[in-house]
Amino acid sequence: MQLTRELELYPDHSVTQMLFKELKNAAELRQKAVEGKINGALINPTMLLNPFQVLVAANKAVHLQKIGKMKTRSLFSEIIFNLSPTNNISEAFKKFGISDGDDSVLVVLVHNKDESQLLSDITAKVNGRQVPVEDVSSLSDLAKIKKLYKVTPQEEKCGTLLDAVVCRMATKDVM
Repeated sequence: MQLTRELELYPDHSVTQMLFKELKNAAELRQKAVEGKINGALINPTMLLNPFQVLVAANKAVHLQKIGKMKTRSLFSEIIFNLSPTNNISEAFKKFGISDGDDSVLVVLVHNKDESQLLSDITAKVNGRQVPVEDVSSLSDLAKIKKLYKVTPQEEKCGTLLDAVVCRMATKDVM
C-alpha cells in the first residue's frame, strides 16, 4: 500500500508515501499540520503525476535541510514547496497542500529506518481508505498540471509530462 524508498545521497533517511481516498477529515488534518502535530507533508494528489515526483521533492528538501539552505520553516513544508515550479511559498501551499474540502491526500514522511511507529501514528489520524500509492496517477488533473508547469504540446511530443514536470521542479532555483 505504501511506498518506501531510501534516499541515495542520505542512506540513513527513507521517504514513505501513503495515499488515502474517501478522506473525511481533511480540515482536521490540515489544522494539525499547521500546528506541527503531524510529522509529514500532506499533499493534494490531484497535482501529482507519479510517486517519483514526490521523491524528487523530498530528496531535494532533505539535501537543503542538511546544508542549511531551506526556504521554508520545516522539512515537510519544504517538500510541498519543492513540488512547485515557482518560488512563491504561499502559492505552493495553495496548489500542492491539502484544502479543507479535499477527499484524498498523499502523506509523505521522511524518517530513519527504525521509525516505523510514525507510519501507524499517521494512519491512525487519517479518516480515509488507504490505497496503493501507484494509484496517484488516477487522481491527477492533467489539465491543471500542464497549465501550472506551462507544458506545451510540442514538449510532450519529445518527452513525457513527468519529465517536463520534474525538470521544472529541479531547475526552478536556477532559472
